[in-house]
Amino acid sequence: MATAAKREHAGEVVSLGALFAAFLKVSLFGVGGGGGLVWARRIGVEQHQWITEGEFADIVSLCQFMPGPNIIGIAVCTGARLRGARGTLAAVAGFLLIPWVVGFTLGVALLQHAHLPVLRNILGGLSAAAAGLLIATGIRMLMPHRGRAAALIFAGLAFGLMAVGKLPLLLVLFGLLPLSIGVAGLEHRRAR
Repeated sequence: MATAAKREHAGEVVSLGALFAAFLKVSLFGVGGGGGLVWARRIGVEQHQWITEGEFADIVSLCQFMPGPNIIGIAVCTGARLRGARGTLAAVAGFLLIPWVVGFTLGVALLQHAHLPVLRNILGGLSAAAAGLLIATGIRMLMPHRGRAAALIFAGLAFGLMAVGKLPLLLVLFGLLPLSIGVAGLEHRRAR
């Protein structure tokens, strides 16, 4: 938060074009649903330092509860955080405009040839790479909390319930939410 506050006080304003271009990059580089999360974090937190690691984690947490794809919510929240409603429109337009045209065109072409084994092998390899990127991003997002046993326990529980227990995301989120809020409250009281 302190870094973001310094940027705001320093008068640095992120241009709408930069937001558009950044989320265009996110959508073009972030092949698959999980890839967008990886690139949004890399571009917003690491490259441009528009938001902090903690702010990104908060945005992702919020987007888990919002309807629609998480990455659209991340574009909305990041754009709004940096430039308000105009920033939201720029980020979402960058994310959707060109990639939608490319995705629609490729989707139509791929559906006509979906029966080909070579195409199935290519798509299988891409999905494995996307899964690896998601896991790596999840680990990076957990790193700031590695000193907090409760955070590691809840991350492990969420992973286990979804990966091993095969429970749906919303059930896991709403099941762990009251517990995690209670534990965070206890940690906060102890810290005083």
